[in-house]
Order: sequence, then structure tokens, then C-alpha cells
Amino acid sequence: MREAFRTSASSPLHSGKYSVEPKLSSLIEAAEKGDKSATEALFAALYSELHRLAKRELARHGGQVSVSATTLLHEAYLEMAEREGSLFPDQLRFMGYTARVMRGLIIDHARNRQAQKRGGQFEITSLGTDAGSHAIDDRELTHISEALDELAKMDASLAELVDMKFFCGFSFAEIAAMRGVSERTVQRNWEKARIYLHRSIQSDLSI
Repeated sequence: MREAFRTSASSPLHSGKYSVEPKLSSLIEAAEKGDKSATEALFAALYSELHRLAKRELARHGGQVSVSATTLLHEAYLEMAEREGSLFPDQLRFMGYTARVMRGLIIDHARNRQAQKRGGQFEITSLGTDAGSHAIDDRELTHISEALDELAKMDASLAELVDMKFFCGFSFAEIAAMRGVSERTVQRNWEKARIYLHRSIQSDLSI
């Protein structure tokens, strides 16, 4: 799954229709109309942006540091919205896309954690993947991610909720505020998603 979030010479950002990097607002608009190339380019661009911000935090602190996924997403939204202007999408739509990208970024870092023995390192932490209290196995994260992809085909809203809550660390109250619904509604939907994931993976999960 993570390959969808990487930029490379063959990425839509560098070839074909999107040879000149467009604004994210344009990519989001095209993606929402079903343009698969725009969707791939959007995820690649967001992955690069979030990774850049995380590396900036590393440089700012001069070494190993924990970066809150929630803080990272808020910073990304503020920076991109200011850069792109009035056509930039609302916070909920933006968070929906970036939460999915954050899932890929966190899984990548979980896979690479053992290889990072020394030098500058950073951890991206969230409510469900706080490296300081419980480092979840990257295989478990991958299983959850694959199950979420299947859930998204049936109910994209539930899959997005798991991304925002589990991978990004948003609270029920924060998600409810962004979605314009009650906190209780978010909690009920969270339980629906958890039940689906447990049945799908058929194992004990840290979610």
C-alpha cells in the first residue's frame, strides 16, 4: 500500500498528465470526480509534504524526536491552505485525505524502525500507535490497513474514521466537530468499524 504514497520518476507527479505539479486543490477536485491519476498524484504529494514536515521537526529539535500525527496534520493544513489560497478544500475534506496518507507514513516508519539504530530519528505518534507506550507490530498495522481498504469499498466514512482516530490520534470530540455530528454518533460508528476489523482480521487487535 505504501507505494501509492511515494513519489518517483514514474509517479503521476512527474509524468504524463501531471508533468507539471498542480495545486493540491486541483488534484482533490479531479480525484473527487474519479480521476485515478489525480488520486495517485494527490496521495504522493501529500505523503511528500507530511514527510517533509516531519523531517523539519527533526531538524528543528536537532535529533531524535516524537512528532504528534495530529499536530503534523494541523500544521500541514495551515501551511497548505495559506499557500494554495481560497480554493483550498475545507478542513474535513483535507483531513479525510491526509489521514489515509498518514496511515501509510506511520506504517512505513514502523517497518523502518528496526533499521534506524543511530543518527537522527523521529517517531510519528498517535493515540493508537504511541511508540512510547505500545509499539504495534508493523505486520499488525499492515493487516489493519488492508482491512481498512476493504472497509472503504463498503463504507468510506467508517474507514476514514479509523484513520483519523487510530492512526492520527484525533479525539471523538474533534472528529465530531469536523464532521458536524454528535460525539455519540462518532462513538457508535467507531464501534461498528472496530467490529468489522476484528471480524475481518480474526485476531486480537490493538484497536
